[in-house]
Amino acid sequence: MTASAPPLVFGPVPSRRLGRSLGVNNIPPKTCSYACAYCQAGRTTRLVTERRTFHHPAAIAEAVRVRLDLAAARHERIDYVTFVPDGEPTLDLGLGRAIDFIRQLGVRVAVVTNASLLWQPEVRDALARADWVSLKIDAVQEVPWRRLNRPSRHLSLDRVLEGHREFAASYEGTLATETMLVDGVNDGWRTLDAVADHVVALQPAVAWVAVPVRPPAQTWVRAPKTAVVERACEILARRVDRVGCLTTREPDEFSGTGDVERDLLAIAAVHPLREAAVKDLLRRAHADWTAVERLVGDGRLDVIDYDGERFYRAGRAQAMETR
Repeated sequence: MTASAPPLVFGPVPSRRLGRSLGVNNIPPKTCSYACAYCQAGRTTRLVTERRTFHHPAAIAEAVRVRLDLAAARHERIDYVTFVPDGEPTLDLGLGRAIDFIRQLGVRVAVVTNASLLWQPEVRDALARADWVSLKIDAVQEVPWRRLNRPSRHLSLDRVLEGHREFAASYEGTLATETMLVDGVNDGWRTLDAVADHVVALQPAVAWVAVPVRPPAQTWVRAPKTAVVERACEILARRVDRVGCLTTREPDEFSGTGDVERDLLAIAAVHPLREAAVKDLLRRAHADWTAVERLVGDGRLDVIDYDGERFYRAGRAQAMETR
């Protein structure tokens, strides 16, 4: 990792599922086992399934400790430390040890995973150490799975789904699932019914239904109509005790360290920021718009207009520097 790489830890940021979440970005930019069409972090540049060590687990835990201390000094609440990187967190061989180290700091740990590698026992073991785990389950049929998640050729859907079942059967923490709906791909009732059958077998504490609210990797991606989303929630609610709908953006309440350029790059690598959120972060750091102009000018931030709003996302130059 070069000196210009985004920090390992960012936030805390507002989470629609977990309250105030301190994010951990333990994977290099766009290194993933999926190339999801809707990915808010942009297009996958390294489509892989082989796990490796990217950062020492102790270094991740130390970065978390420093940020926890800063949050405590500022009286900022942190509900979870969440592994939600610019890529798939379970590709990190040190994930389990990093979770153990962080839990020793007295905080709850969450992991948001695309759930594509759970057929590997060592991945299930690593995730079992977390307090809360969310599994991405957008489709359980071959055609919508390949069109929406665009998996590595080394992945088999049957094996992926079996991994979900094996993990859910043994996991003792809080299990959640999340299904991202995309217009014309996985929002038909037969597709949703199949997803519901699979999800109910996992017995999650909550099944989330989401729609794209930030700029997607592929420009053709659109959220379904409101009535379709409501129908999807109803189909799941017939089988799962608790269903939540993630159809609105979280508040623009992002926290940083005071180093505005690093904070912007750290958050934007995972969460594309609305212009209002950027302005709020600058205000909190007593900085002006020249910092943003500099990052956009050298390619480290991209400006994207989506759904009537302007967003800022980590740029291609930033991704190339950190590979």
